[in-house]
Amino acid sequence: MYHVYFLKSQVNGDLYIGSCENISSRIARHNNKSVRSTKAYAPWKLLGSESYNTRGEAVRRERFLKAHQQKEILKERFKND
Repeated sequence: MYHVYFLKSQVNGDLYIGSCENISSRIARHNNKSVRSTKAYAPWKLLGSESYNTRGEAVRRERFLKAHQQKEILKERFKND
């Protein structure tokens, strides 16, 4: 099973969207500052996730959600979390 996940920085409130096979280990890597693109904004809080049968499905969904308009919609959805 593959996942698309939504994280919120507890430093500046930024939203991060990613995909992976193991959510718990991936979030641990984000919070341990092992991910170059997110290390400056750790710690991160998991806001939610979606599950998919294949990596391809998860990556397609991640790319769709990272499109500017979709990311703004997600920011609005999670703004109070």
